[in-house]
Amino acid sequence: MSVDVDVDVLVVGGGPVGLASAIEARLHGLSATVMEPRDAAIDKACGEGLMPGAIPALARLGVDPTGFPVRGISYRDATRRVDHVFASGEGRGVRRTTLHATLFERARELGVQFSTARVQSLEQDGASVTAAGVRARYLIGADGLHSTIRRLAGLERTRAAATPAADRRFGLRRHFRMEPESDFIEVYWTPDVEAYLTPVGGGIVGLAILGRRGIDYDSAIAGIPGLAERVAASEPVSVLRGAGPFRQRTSRRSRGRILLVGDASGYVDAITGEGIRVGLAQSRLAIDCLVAEDPRRYERSWTSATRDFRLITGGLVLASNSPLRRAIVPTAAMAPALFGLVVERLAR
Repeated sequence: MSVDVDVDVLVVGGGPVGLASAIEARLHGLSATVMEPRDAAIDKACGEGLMPGAIPALARLGVDPTGFPVRGISYRDATRRVDHVFASGEGRGVRRTTLHATLFERARELGVQFSTARVQSLEQDGASVTAAGVRARYLIGADGLHSTIRRLAGLERTRAAATPAADRRFGLRRHFRMEPESDFIEVYWTPDVEAYLTPVGGGIVGLAILGRRGIDYDSAIAGIPGLAERVAASEPVSVLRGAGPFRQRTSRRSRGRILLVGDASGYVDAITGEGIRVGLAQSRLAIDCLVAEDPRRYERSWTSATRDFRLITGGLVLASNSPLRRAIVPTAAMAPALFGLVVERLAR
């Protein structure tokens, strides 16, 4: 029996993963509306490095954002450096605003509709979901770390299971006019923070700092020999942005006709830098389940698709919050094959 709805798929959240979900829907012949109150390119404090696996995932959506080809990852501390060249192909450093604009144009080209309404409540029955006056067959929540859809759908973990305050991590990012020294994403490990330097093209690099609440961006950079001098000689070309806390837990990733993707579906940490790749995979799986009229399958698919991300990232965060932190770079240097194996599991 047909159902009188406004749209097949309502995507709440117009960031890269939300736009990718809408594009996937259109490629499968479904009508799609993206609901996002912000009407400009959405920026975010992130590392801006696309892993090799993200490039073909974007290509199947018809998207090829401009940026800087990156050949691998370089881990560094005060005395050591260990490099790994991606075996699965090049990655790419891409400004978040560039990625957003490219996905937005592709979505519009495919006939995705856009709304600036803000969701404040949800109503769901056996055949549809209604949000901000729009009735859809399905709703995809792609509204980020602090997801309203996750909360309204009752999919957040209880406060008792929340991450202890001491383990809550945050990120800060700014861009500088600086020619990169190599075609690697540089990751600097200090006793308190990780610093990610990613070339994004046009003589610009993004520099993201990850650490606990209250980290001071300038002081953190000043404490990294080699990097501090390069930054001091460079012109800032963007404002300082922050994000966090990173750890977000969900009880489930779907409820009825509501599915969560990207950061809204639960997030571990930005420490391994493959959020876009994982989010694109979730978008594809979510739409596949909706096309099959089997949203209940998404929970199993999500768990399988994110297993490596959750296990490896969780383990690395656990080590970084313990006395093992000082051994991360030395261990990578002594066991480059193991380091490479971990990188490749995340990059594919």
